[in-house]
Amino acid sequence: MKMPPAFKRFFHPALMILLGLVGLFFVTLVYATGEILLAGIMLVTLACFIWIYTSPKTYAYRYLFPGIGAALIFVVFPMLYTIRIGFTNYSSKNLLTFPRATNYLLEETYRAEGATYNSTLHAEGNRWRLRLEDAEGGKVFATGPITLDPEKPLTLKAEPLLVPLASDEMPMKDLIEHQAFLKGLTVLMPDGGQIRMTGLREFAPSRAQYTRNRDGSLTNNQDGSALRPNMKTGFYETASGDPVDPGFQVDIGWKNYVDIFTDAALREPLWRIFIWTVVFSALSVLFCTSLGMVLAVLLNWESLRFRSVYRLLLFLPYAIPGFISILVFKGLFNNNSGEINLVLSTLFGLKPTWFSDPFLAKTMILIVNTWLGFPYMMVICMGLIKAIPQDLYEASAVAGAGPLTNFFKITMPLILKPLTPLLISAFAFNFNNFVLINLLTGGLPDFLNTSTPAGTTDILVSYTYRMAFGDSGQKFGLGAAISTVVFILVAVISVIQIRATRIAEDTKS
Repeated sequence: MKMPPAFKRFFHPALMILLGLVGLFFVTLVYATGEILLAGIMLVTLACFIWIYTSPKTYAYRYLFPGIGAALIFVVFPMLYTIRIGFTNYSSKNLLTFPRATNYLLEETYRAEGATYNSTLHAEGNRWRLRLEDAEGGKVFATGPITLDPEKPLTLKAEPLLVPLASDEMPMKDLIEHQAFLKGLTVLMPDGGQIRMTGLREFAPSRAQYTRNRDGSLTNNQDGSALRPNMKTGFYETASGDPVDPGFQVDIGWKNYVDIFTDAALREPLWRIFIWTVVFSALSVLFCTSLGMVLAVLLNWESLRFRSVYRLLLFLPYAIPGFISILVFKGLFNNNSGEINLVLSTLFGLKPTWFSDPFLAKTMILIVNTWLGFPYMMVICMGLIKAIPQDLYEASAVAGAGPLTNFFKITMPLILKPLTPLLISAFAFNFNNFVLINLLTGGLPDFLNTSTPAGTTDILVSYTYRMAFGDSGQKFGLGAAISTVVFILVAVISVIQIRATRIAEDTKS
């Protein structure tokens, strides 16, 4: 059944308007949560979407936009967000925004002088009544029926209870579930006093710990002292300069980036970790490529029997999920009960401490990474070797050349050129090979002469992880700054490698 022409003419604009309104709704929701950067990227993506799918001039881009839009949201946004965090003091101590930290302090209360009331909740239909009994005088009061809605803080009036409540009190388990709601209750007593929850089964007079002043400071109602926000440190501070938790996020400019290169605590391990990262990435690419290339040449030898079986067996390490192989090797290299040490101890009387000695730990990492990476290189090299014309090998055989001459004069030069982009991407991948380091050694053993926790087997990305989420205070802003520096380093190294490759190609030509 064909659409009527009039319906078809108005269907597309109506659909675009509907999608635009739905998109604006979600952008508004994201903006309301405080994610201004994400809301901005979503708004730009939505505007591009409407423009591309409504303008006849952009018809060719309609097939490219889904990929570009996904890249903006899932690649560009995380990158920009990481860079943005690098200019803040965001950490486990400075986790909240300034308004939330202020509200947190304003919501704090302290126990004031007055009577204490033992509290219980009693069902009345689908609602509940709060029963309050004076712990000393024995007088009993009760509120009217209420609904336990945690999103609606209430102020209730209590009246003397003349008739005992018939229903049983709420069990402790259910009382704990509604604790957040009960903490928000304010009960007005007949004498004019106010009481609030001070324990699971206790209400007592309480006052706000802090009162906000017009100049933005807070006054402590207990001792009269003042707290003033410090927009450089991200804390409310007392008159003597002592910070008060919780802290809040503030912009600190280039401080994190300056600290990376000037702070002795960070500078001590950073350069050693950077050098090891470059060495680890380069040696991983070298070992994986060399082993994969040699095996590819051997498996292309047509006189070799059971080639398909060997090919399958050698590809299995790549087919098995990497984290499983890493954990298996972690057990094999165990200092005390690992099979590798048992064999070495039996044959040679050696029992290496793979996880305690920095050199052996690095050697172990390279062995495991080579095992994980050579099958892919082997398969790629096998395909490239198949593309080499056989006439070259026939001419080489006529000239009396041997297998080594064929490999170094024909095979390797012809497959190295198309393999170069893959080698560059493999270097970049190993530069950020967090999974291997985290699962195998966790960066251990640690450096002994640094004030900041850092491991001898840490690469930059795992060191950043420990800095942001591990045992050094969860400094998210500093971790984001290091991540940005790592990104720039990888980009610069990759560009240099690409340019060097082009120069080499131009020289040969």
